[in-house]
Amino acid sequence: MIGIVPIAVALEKADEHDLDLVEISPNANPPVCKVLDYGKYLYEIQRREKLNRKKQHNVEVREIRFKPVTATHDLQTKLKKAQEFLDNGDKVKFTILFHGRQLVYKDNGGKLLTEVFEMLGGEEKVKIDKSIGMEGYNRMTMIVQNNK
Repeated sequence: MIGIVPIAVALEKADEHDLDLVEISPNANPPVCKVLDYGKYLYEIQRREKLNRKKQHNVEVREIRFKPVTATHDLQTKLKKAQEFLDNGDKVKFTILFHGRQLVYKDNGGKLLTEVFEMLGGEEKVKIDKSIGMEGYNRMTMIVQNNK
């Protein structure tokens, strides 16, 4: 910290050390400047941003589809995969596809999705992100995520 100096003196000091005079805070009164290697400064900023992006986890919505007549064992196999997705931090979208005359029994689809929710552990382990509802005329969906 040098203090308040005229611009000409600051530029001379930067030239003495073979560095750049960089304005950090232009809106301050007086403006704040630093004497530093600008190329190295930009490199450090890019490196920090890259590390921050690497640490981020993007939440994906994974979809698991089944029909209202899916057997219990097949359903349990799909739920094991759904549990892996949830443990990984992703959301899971359960979709029931109705074909033909199955559309008459939409209430059975709602019961099945409620059963899936209970099989995953209920409100203690997962929370419903989007409640049970129809998408279009032949799909019933529900989105769940880990309860953190």
